[in-house]
Amino acid sequence: MTAPTVPTPDRPSGLRSFADLLGIEELEENLFRGHCHAGAPLRAFGGQVAAQALTSAGRTVAAGRGVHSLHGYFLRPGDPRRPIVYQVDRARDGSSYATRRVTAVQRGEVIFTMAASFKRPEAADDRQRTMPPVPGPEELPDPYLAWERDAPEEFANAAVFRALQMRFVPAGAPGLPPEVPGAPQQFVWLRTDRPLPGDDPLLQVCALTYLSDLTLASTAALHLQPHRVHRVEEPRVSLASLDHAMWFHRPFRADEWLLFAQRSPSASDGRGLAMGEFYDRDGALVASAVQETLLRELRPKRPGTGRGAVVTHR
Repeated sequence: MTAPTVPTPDRPSGLRSFADLLGIEELEENLFRGHCHAGAPLRAFGGQVAAQALTSAGRTVAAGRGVHSLHGYFLRPGDPRRPIVYQVDRARDGSSYATRRVTAVQRGEVIFTMAASFKRPEAADDRQRTMPPVPGPEELPDPYLAWERDAPEEFANAAVFRALQMRFVPAGAPGLPPEVPGAPQQFVWLRTDRPLPGDDPLLQVCALTYLSDLTLASTAALHLQPHRVHRVEEPRVSLASLDHAMWFHRPFRADEWLLFAQRSPSASDGRGLAMGEFYDRDGALVASAVQETLLRELRPKRPGTGRGAVVTHR
């Protein structure tokens, strides 16, 4: 794939499709390069870094083996103004499973590491958790309309969000499971805005890796503030992904609506834990995700300023 054109401070409006967000350039064997947009000011979006790292790993695996898991660590904030180089280590190629390690580098420093495992499909017994019977996405409002109305300048600068769609299931909606005390939850329908090209399973899995990082951090902070698209006031917390893990259970398409059922069982020591499951419209459990997030409350605003004190990545 060619190097993507994505909305960064240098290229604010070059995004053509969601697939561009996953685009990487092969420099030589086991070495790839990509660009990532900002998730916070001057910080590359972690979901895109993870998705491009997984794309890089997948390009080195023989056809017929699909991704079944990934485990990544965010070590430093990436700079969206500079390219990221992905170095792939072909750790193992067995008869059924293959393992890859990916190191993402900027300015000679490692910003992200990932281990990903691939396997050949096989026949086996099947069971899964039942999908909660929540309202479908067509029954829910588009949160971007309110975001555009309440913060038009910020929304205009968030061009990447127009490459995907989200629908939040409101609290109290029929079919929602009861919330366990101390474990806030949220349910979000997600999909890419346009169909993804072809039938490449790797593209679908990498797209879902990107989507999985959009709301997990906010789930860990729900006891302090709502997700950004529901919030008009200044943020009360600093959030940054520390690690991210996913397991892919069954085939799916990320350009079709998927329900992300999320909950956060713990927040302590400046960290929040969130986990969730993805279901397709037929109720099949297609993937699971777990993320630990840096979670620090911002200091109170200083008199005469309109923003809280800046908190660093760590």
